[in-house]
Amino acid sequence: MSIKNSLLEQADKSLPKLNYAVELQQYAASVGFDWPNIHGVIDKINEELNEVTAEINIPNNQDRLLDEIGDLLFVCTNLARHLNIDPEQALIAANQKFYQRFYALEQIIHTNKQDISQCSLEQLDNIWEQVKNQQQK
Repeated sequence: MSIKNSLLEQADKSLPKLNYAVELQQYAASVGFDWPNIHGVIDKINEELNEVTAEINIPNNQDRLLDEIGDLLFVCTNLARHLNIDPEQALIAANQKFYQRFYALEQIIHTNKQDISQCSLEQLDNIWEQVKNQQQK
């Protein structure tokens, strides 16, 4: 015997995908399918990250990587849900922060009359850390 309708059908598919993931998780949690504390979510993130890492060096593995990265993103949204953080807003803020830091990095390189494409990764990382430290003050 199968059910006609899933509880998850109530989730709003028109939401941004990160928020849709949270809504799916909220419906599942409403019937007890949820970790009792944040530690279970963090353990699951580590498990999913290990699964991504295991798949990375396997040739012709894009489908598995897509699946595992999707699982990792899904459980990260669950962490956000447990912490009452809107994952969409968190990603918007992270994108903005990255943009501002990269722009500042470009400005420093330009001020030093350097070509960014000629900078080593080590130079870029050093400037990135400099920018990050300045912005955190």
